[in-house]
Amino acid sequence: MKTMANGKKIKFIDLFAGIGGIRIAFERAGAKCVFSSEWDEPCQIMYEANFGERPFGDITKIKAEDVPDHDILTGGFPCQAFSIIGNKLGFADTRGTLFFDVERILKVKQPNAFLLENVKQLVSHDKGRTFKVILEKLEDLGYFVHYKILNGLDFGVPQKRERIVLVGFKNNHPFEFPRNGTKAQTLADILEP
Repeated sequence: MKTMANGKKIKFIDLFAGIGGIRIAFERAGAKCVFSSEWDEPCQIMYEANFGERPFGDITKIKAEDVPDHDILTGGFPCQAFSIIGNKLGFADTRGTLFFDVERILKVKQPNAFLLENVKQLVSHDKGRTFKVILEKLEDLGYFVHYKILNGLDFGVPQKRERIVLVGFKNNHPFEFPRNGTKAQTLADILEP
C-alpha cells in the first residue's frame, strides 16, 4: 500500500481516532496520516503520546473544506447508539448521527477509498433500516461498498470483539476480506510477568 500508481505516498485521515489503532495499521502499511480527529480528552492525550500530535477535537465543528485532501478516509464512528450495551437509539442518539459527518467529508473531499468500523449490531439495528440508510448514503456518493463482520479472535486478539467493517472504493476494485489472521492468543500469552 505504500504508494499509488503515480508513485505518491498514500495519504489518509483518522476520524474518531481514539488512541490510534487504525492509524497504526495504516502507517505500518506505509501510508501517511494527514489529519486526525478525536473529541475525548484522555484519548487525545494518549494519541499525542503515541504519535507526537494532538488530534483536532469535535468533528462536527470542523468544516469539510478544512480537512486536508486525502486518498483514504478511516474511522470508527461512535458505536454506543447501536450497541447492545447502549440504549440502541441509533440516529435518535446524537452519537448515532456522527456517521453523517463522515458522509459530509466524503462528499466534499471525494477520497478514493474509505474504511469504517462499528459494532456488529449496526447491521441489525432498527430491523436493518439504519444500516440500509448508511449503505445508501455511501453508494449515493459513488462508492462500491463491501462489508463483513469480523471477529478479533480470528486475527490473534485475545478477545472476542466482533465488528462490522465497511470498505468502499470509487472504482469497482475486486476486494475480499481476509478469512483469518494469526492463531488466537490467550490473555496469558500477552501479559507480562
